[in-house]
Amino acid sequence: MKKVKPYLLLNLLLIMYSLSGIFSKIASAKSFLSLEWCFFYGMVILIMGIYALLWQQVLKNIPLNIAYANKAVTLIWGMLWGLLFFNEKISITNIVGAAVVFCGVILMVTGEERKNG
Repeated sequence: MKKVKPYLLLNLLLIMYSLSGIFSKIASAKSFLSLEWCFFYGMVILIMGIYALLWQQVLKNIPLNIAYANKAVTLIWGMLWGLLFFNEKISITNIVGAAVVFCGVILMVTGEERKNG
C-alpha cells in the first residue's frame, strides 16, 4: 500500500490538472476581461498553482520520468471532460490513441519497477 499511495496521489493530481482545461475552455467563450472571464481564468491559475506545489511533493516519492510519463493520462481525462461538459464526440481514433498512450505509461512504470527491483 505504501508504494501505491504516491501513484494514487499523482493520478488525483493529474485529474485536478486536467480540470484546468475545462475552466480554460469556458473562459475562452467569455468576453475578454469580463467578470466571468476573470473568474474562469482565475480558476485556471488557482488550479495550476496548487498543481505546481503538489507536483513537487509527488516528485519526492516518484522519479521524474515516471511522473512525467503518467502526465499523458490527462489525454483520457480531457476526452472524458469534453464528452461530459461540452458534448464533444469521442472517435475510434481518439480511443485508439488514448489506449496507445495508456499502454506506454504502463510499460514505462512496470519497466522502472523491474529496474529498481
